[in-house]
Amino acid sequence: MPYIRVTALSHTGLVRDHNEDSLVAGPWTLCGTVTENPQTLVFPLGKPLVVAVADGIGGQPAGEVASALVVRQLASFGPSLDSEEAVRDVLHACNHVVYAAADRDPALITMGTTVAGAVVLAESLLVFNVGDSRVFDATQDRLRQASVDDSPPPARGRRTTSLVTQALGGAPRFSTITPHVTTSPLSVGDRYLVCTDGLTDPVPEEALGDLLRVHGDGRAAFELWKAAIEAGGPDNITLAVIGIGE
Repeated sequence: MPYIRVTALSHTGLVRDHNEDSLVAGPWTLCGTVTENPQTLVFPLGKPLVVAVADGIGGQPAGEVASALVVRQLASFGPSLDSEEAVRDVLHACNHVVYAAADRDPALITMGTTVAGAVVLAESLLVFNVGDSRVFDATQDRLRQASVDDSPPPARGRRTTSLVTQALGGAPRFSTITPHVTTSPLSVGDRYLVCTDGLTDPVPEEALGDLLRVHGDGRAAFELWKAAIEAGGPDNITLAVIGIGE
């Protein structure tokens, strides 16, 4: 019987004093805390299963509050996310939830978060994102980015940028979003990586692909985290490796 295997971890990194990332895998959420080791969960393939990361916007208040609100919304509505339209609707709802929370508490004004993830269906995968957290297709030998970065081109001589052009929340007044949502076929053996930029900023994409190619999911998750730490761990690191087994 086909199944979904999700191996995930979240870590503060070496520079930040707290974790503003959150993660959801089905009904399970991890909000602003740290996992000592990769955690593996197994789910039956069939009903919609959402796996996503949310990265609270640094330099603005309460990023951990915004990211937690979003993953909890995704966990709540996850079983109903059976189409691109349903995913877009829940992302718009998440945006409203973040702004509504900020409206109720002046200390939360301008809090915001990115989000990126996938909904695993019986025969297809819905990839979505708002912001610069990423989803990669790791099925083939070469890693392929499946999400769309909401960020301007990096400055000359730089590989990355910390700027984002849209997020959930993040502004003094309500701003609408245009979520990126795509559908691709799904088969046994497919593999995906969902992660925040605490992994992709310090570790080049080629290195991510190499680690995923030579390691199974649990070891791969650990080695990906280790690579970010060895590169200085400049930001919170949250990732999930999704595998379809039988």
